[in-house]
Amino acid sequence: MASDKERLDILLLEQGYFESREKAKAAIMAGLVFADEEPVDKAGTKISRKAVLKVKGALHPYVSRGGLKLEKALKQFDINLDGAVMLDIGASTGGFTDCALQNGASYVYAIDVGYNQLDWSLRNHERVNVMERTNFRFTKAEDLNGPRPTFASIDVSFISLRIILPPLKEIFQHQGSVVALIKPQFEAGREKVGKSGVVREPAVHEEVLTNVLTFAAELGFSLKGLTYSPITGGEGNIEFLAYWTCSNEEAPIAEGSLKSLISATVKEAQKLQGK
Repeated sequence: MASDKERLDILLLEQGYFESREKAKAAIMAGLVFADEEPVDKAGTKISRKAVLKVKGALHPYVSRGGLKLEKALKQFDINLDGAVMLDIGASTGGFTDCALQNGASYVYAIDVGYNQLDWSLRNHERVNVMERTNFRFTKAEDLNGPRPTFASIDVSFISLRIILPPLKEIFQHQGSVVALIKPQFEAGREKVGKSGVVREPAVHEEVLTNVLTFAAELGFSLKGLTYSPITGGEGNIEFLAYWTCSNEEAPIAEGSLKSLISATVKEAQKLQGK
């Protein structure tokens, strides 16, 4: 006999609202799903099979919810991708690639250490160069058999940006810009990561941002903007979005202003964890 309750994402799949649990989860986390007129924001919440489910608003237009992260950066930092050649570092299923193409990018190198993850629609796209089984930390400019990249996005897991940014700077030299996800769970020391791999302490978030941004500045990246991801990462982790350029002519943000920016960004992001 079937249980009277089931996970919300599974119910949405069973009732035909979405074609995958990933898309159902994205809608739930975006606040679009209601059960008996009450909003539910956790995919794992057990809901009665008799509950009336409703999905309000429009779901994101990308192959995965990752596209929402880049979309926020493009809007908040006023980034124009018309004609851009992008390196999508950590492409996975292609949310960032899809978002970039829809916002005018002329060509994308979809780079990932994994294999067979990129959505089929992008895998066969004439403006996408699929570079699977590719560890970016060892990638050089001569490995890119297409146009010179002018923009990069970074969404990597289980590796620090300290490993990714140096080879990117070598490829860009003094021209190019990048939007990177800063993930505290992969940047903080193991002793500062809580249960289930979740970083909850604002002080740790601030420490991680300070360390990563300082490291990037020492490499020659100039910070143009900082915000938080509109959706959380795995297990509910808050993630942050940094926007850098490589121009030596860009004046760096003053230390006092940077500290204030980090503090304000972390404070605003806490609402994603219900604080």
